[in-house]
Amino acid sequence: MDSKTKRLHSYDLKRDADTLDAIEGISNYAPSKPELTLSRLRSLESKVKAARKTEVQKVGEAKAARDNVVKIEHEFHEAILAAKDQIRAHFGADSNEYQSIGMKKKSEHKSPKKKTE
Repeated sequence: MDSKTKRLHSYDLKRDADTLDAIEGISNYAPSKPELTLSRLRSLESKVKAARKTEVQKVGEAKAARDNVVKIEHEFHEAILAAKDQIRAHFGADSNEYQSIGMKKKSEHKSPKKKTE
C-alpha cells in the first residue's frame, strides 16, 4: 500500500463515497468491527469534507498573504531605488555617501578605451 503521507487520488475518494452510499443501501449491514459501522463511516466522511474545506480556506489565505508580501516587497524595493537616486542627486555619483550605499563611485569606473584595429 502507498505511504499514508501522500494524498489519495480524487477518483479513489469518489469511489469511497459511492461505496459508502451503496453500503447504506444494504439493509442488513452489521459489521463485526465497531469501527466499520455506518455511523462511524459517515462520521469519517464528514471529517474528510470538513478537513478539505479547511484546507481550501487556508490555501486561499496563504495565497492572499503571499500576494500581500509580494506587493510590500515591491513597494520597499522601489522606495530603496528612489532613495539611491536621491542620494546620487544630492551628493553626486562620485561621493562617499553614494559609495556607502553599495554603489560604485563614478571615478572608479574604467574609462572606455579606443579600439585599435
